[in-house]
Amino acid sequence: MPATAPITQDVLTLPRKLAEAGLPNIVGLTRDALREALIAAGTPERQAKMRVGQIWSWIYHRGVQDFAAMTNLSKEYRALLAQNFSIGRPEIVTRQVSSDGTRKYLLRIEGGHEVEAVYIPDDDRGTLCISSQVGCTLTCSFCHTGTQKLVRNLTAAEIVGQILVARDDLSEWGREPAAKRFITNIVLMGMGEPLYNTDNVRDAMLIAMDGDGIAISRRRVTLSTSGIVPEIARVGAEIGCLLAISFHATTDEVRDKLVPINRKYKIAELLDACRAYPRLSNSERITFEYVMLKGVNDTDADARRLVKLIAGIPAKINLIPFNPWPGAPYERSDADRITAFADIVNRAGYASPVRTPRGEDIMAACGQLKSATERARRQKTGALPPA
Repeated sequence: MPATAPITQDVLTLPRKLAEAGLPNIVGLTRDALREALIAAGTPERQAKMRVGQIWSWIYHRGVQDFAAMTNLSKEYRALLAQNFSIGRPEIVTRQVSSDGTRKYLLRIEGGHEVEAVYIPDDDRGTLCISSQVGCTLTCSFCHTGTQKLVRNLTAAEIVGQILVARDDLSEWGREPAAKRFITNIVLMGMGEPLYNTDNVRDAMLIAMDGDGIAISRRRVTLSTSGIVPEIARVGAEIGCLLAISFHATTDEVRDKLVPINRKYKIAELLDACRAYPRLSNSERITFEYVMLKGVNDTDADARRLVKLIAGIPAKINLIPFNPWPGAPYERSDADRITAFADIVNRAGYASPVRTPRGEDIMAACGQLKSATERARRQKTGALPPA
């Protein structure tokens, strides 16, 4: 075991300084990876499993941000941890609260990059929408995030860190039972395509679902993909969460324009992957997300094609009124057109709730997320009108 330095308050209580000094972040490590890291730092192998459980509980159940707070560990061991690790979180740059209670966080991560996460409160649940990438590579034409170039994938620490930051802000740590929590559901529907970052998304969601920590049920975690077909089976096997498909069109011709990844993975291939998704049942349905674009994909014929395409798949269809953003090339379908579309889907036996736009006044609604620094840069160069 490496020699233990004298214990000082500075060593024990300044995780931000330690993180800046380049110490590895202990957040985001799986249980196995955490065990290996502790052993490498000098923890006796026979104690490592116990130490993993203790540290895990402090970070993910109690939300502590420094090793000094881990009072069931000796001061010497806390000092050892502080010498070798940091407890890192994304930094809140701005926090906006909508008139409907939605909260949008602009978060700064390593390298000065920024991502957004959104908390949406409802009467029976609280949903946290988190990001998986800085920017996006898919360039879906109706999505504001798609106009921001991909910078990089988020690490597992940066993905799960969004949950930790939101729980900090909501003062949620220690709220028991779980039914009284503010955050009951996690959706991977923020910035980026999760299935271009599957490994880190998987590790972060396994941490979020771990019953001894954040303890979000796998049936309350939904991953939304635009259709990276080879990765869909991995999600079912390695994460086991619910699946949502960013669908939006009923012909390859239209979907090629709206969701360009369709040029690589056509509708038929995507739906075959959906039909093979593990544990698919009426209680664990696939959600097909369908943004309503005036004059583009909202006809009665589209609705009839949609129900024919998904026939035999336990599913629901979320109809999403288009959320406008500066320079958007589309308009929201009229309310009566959305209602008529929903009626056709309902009569075919599929639930088709129309999503109520939330957080529009703070650009937090579906398809509106885009980091403020990227938005400001484009405004400065004249590429984007002021929001």
